[in-house]
Amino acid sequence: MSEQTDRRRHAVVVGGGLAGTAAALRLADSGLRVTLLEGRPRLGGLAFSFRRGELTVDNGQHVYLRCCTAYRWFLDRVGGADLAPLQDRLDVPVLDVAHPRGPRLGRLRRTALPVPLHLAAGLAGYPHLSPAERLSVARAGLALKKLDPADPALDTQDFGSWLARHGQSPRTVEALWDLVGVATLNAPAPAASLQLAAMVFRTGLLSEPGAADIGWARVPLGELHDTLAGRALAAAGVRVETRAKATAVLPNGPGGWSVDIPGERIDADTVVLAVPQREAHGLLPDGALDQPGALLELGTAPILNIHVLYDRRVLRQPFFTALGSPVQWVFDRTDASGLSRGGPEGPSDKGGGGRRVGQYLALSQSAAREEIDAPVAELRERYLPELQRLLPAARGAQVRDFFVTRERTATFDPAPGNGRLRPGARTRAPGLLLAGAWTATGWPATMEGAVRSGLTAADAALTALGRPRVRPLEEAA
Repeated sequence: MSEQTDRRRHAVVVGGGLAGTAAALRLADSGLRVTLLEGRPRLGGLAFSFRRGELTVDNGQHVYLRCCTAYRWFLDRVGGADLAPLQDRLDVPVLDVAHPRGPRLGRLRRTALPVPLHLAAGLAGYPHLSPAERLSVARAGLALKKLDPADPALDTQDFGSWLARHGQSPRTVEALWDLVGVATLNAPAPAASLQLAAMVFRTGLLSEPGAADIGWARVPLGELHDTLAGRALAAAGVRVETRAKATAVLPNGPGGWSVDIPGERIDADTVVLAVPQREAHGLLPDGALDQPGALLELGTAPILNIHVLYDRRVLRQPFFTALGSPVQWVFDRTDASGLSRGGPEGPSDKGGGGRRVGQYLALSQSAAREEIDAPVAELRERYLPELQRLLPAARGAQVRDFFVTRERTATFDPAPGNGRLRPGARTRAPGLLLAGAWTATGWPATMEGAVRSGLTAADAALTALGRPRVRPLEEAA
């Protein structure tokens, strides 16, 4: 049926990141005619891939947890779940290079026992904390479980002060709480909202035994968030327009809207704005929000990603995290990048037995305000010696490539007090909805938060139009 004769309700989604794609799929699955507009030449938003020589590079390392039900729904919906599998059980190698007796490897693990016993054995054997510190962690964990992440009063407090009040030493914060918190919140404990921290630790570590099991893409993110997502959108009948940046969103009659892109005005019954908060501010009509300046006041936080290509294998685990080092999390992206392999045992590190193809490592550096604008030469001088300190095999390896990717506005700022600035999906303008990890999802700025926001906005739009939803979010995964 042509667009001219199709009289179904029409939804326009502005933004083709995870939030916008999720919203478009939900709306199309519910029977609406949907147009998705994206200003970039690709889908995926801030979780994308690009080519660099023989590598397909993700702009940053992204992971998710078993408790991320919305993102798992997204993976299932686009047919990508097998390409981003979860660990069977949480297992995080933690290397302490500042140990008095030299580098020491420990692991954060869980068992199949009920919560909170699932973490007891792993904590008891965690070598980077003393017995007294481990006991203090257990007590703080029980206190954390009693907090209600829905309590807005928690957003007025910082996580670091709460930890100090509950007997957590600087070493405990470094070796456990910030190990998880910096990566998920994009801020160290003193700069993070207690409300967000409570949500992360309660949901990830204290809800069910497998909640914190880690998953990550074994293929480039672009294959999941652009290629497979694009196919799913096409199969659902969504009209996708890339390189189509919305320039205006205007009321059009009672309850209707028009979205302007270069060369075209598109009429819609409902619009979902799934773009960064500053862009949303520029598109929203006057009076759409209770706090007109909130989206400008809500700051952002950067993430720095360092990419190193060695001429041989230097790491024999899929990832690890470090203590006593500026290095945070390191992932082996050799296979996912498409770098050709030297044989069944992985990249060849011997001459004559196959082409020496090396190993590609990606370092994810969250809360990177002090380094986000540092010159590449300075970062190279700082991080290559650290990798040699962490990985003895790197000391004799040749660096074939070293480059960085910088996401200066990777997430919203998770500082205390910023929760009040995050708007909900509904605006004061009927038929105009908001989506994005920066909206009031209750989650930090993660892939889960982005997808969850898109589904929430779509469901709100469907409710306003009197259309039944496919399934509520809690049943989506």
